[in-house]
Formats: sequence, structure tokens, C-alpha cells
Amino acid sequence: MTDIILLSGSPSISSRTDLALHYAGGKLVKEGFDVKHISIQDIPAEVLFHAQFDHPKIKEVTDLLRNAKAVIVGSPVYKAAYSGVLKALLDLLPPDVLQDTPVLPVMTGGSGGHLLSIEYSLKPLLASLKGQCLQGVYIVDKCIDKQQTKEPIVDEETKQRLINQLTILTNTTANQRELLFT
Repeated sequence: MTDIILLSGSPSISSRTDLALHYAGGKLVKEGFDVKHISIQDIPAEVLFHAQFDHPKIKEVTDLLRNAKAVIVGSPVYKAAYSGVLKALLDLLPPDVLQDTPVLPVMTGGSGGHLLSIEYSLKPLLASLKGQCLQGVYIVDKCIDKQQTKEPIVDEETKQRLINQLTILTNTTANQRELLFT
């Protein structure tokens, strides 16, 4: 069982969203967590376009998400919301796929003007899948340097906000595990 799933809703091959997710994943691996990255790019476009609920790739993603102890969902901001391809994927998943799972929403965008995209678009979507959303982290594009793949988050305050949310995510995951055995 994978401890934490990183789900990227970025359609771009080299995106700031993916860099932020990989950075977070690296921090979690150093803490001893088993981390798996799923990208929207791993799903064939025709599966999304034709809403193939029963496609093996959709079943695989469903199983991975259901069995994860926590999930981090990342998306760039498009028109004040998450990416359409992320929505297309999540629409194909069962309505309770994130049941009682701690979920950390992460969004990247060109300016701080889209900061509330997490609150008004991504969190409600994740809550509709029964996920337990944490505060989340919005990262302005200029805070991520695409040339620095190991340490892409160049703004210290942004990096600390992400690390704080990762700590809350791992603590929440640990607390849930304890509740299962008491």
C-alpha cells in the first residue's frame, strides 16, 4: 500500500505544479513515507474524453487513491479554477474515492489574485469525493524556478508554508492510524 499519492492535474509536461509536487514527495520520502506520483498525463486522452469509467487505468487510479493513507492534489489555476483535465479525471472516479482520507490541495498560479481558487474550486471538488481537506498551499509561479529541479521553490516563506502543511498532513495520517488501532 502506498502511503501518500501525489495527483497532478497539470497537462503541461514540465510544469511548476509537478515541480512542487515532486519537491513535496521528496520531503515525504525522506521522512520514510512511500510516495507514488500520478499525473493526468498518465491517463489516455480518449479515456477522459469518452468518460470510460470502466477503463483499467481509471480502475488503477481508483484503487491507488482508495488505499492511500493521504493524497496531495496539485493543479495549476486556469480561469480561477483547477484544470479541466483534472476535473475530467475526478468525474470518472467513485463519489467516495477519498472517503476519510486527508487531502492536501496545492495550486500554482501566475499571481496572488487567484489565491482563493483553492477555497472556492478545488476544496469543494475534493470534499465532494469525501476527502478531508487540509488548508492547502497556493504557490505563485515566480516562487518556483523550473531550472532548479531538486529545490524548485525559491521563496523561503512559500517553502515553509508547504513544509508546514506537509507536517500537518503526516501528523493527521499518523493520528488516523492510531485511531484504527485503539
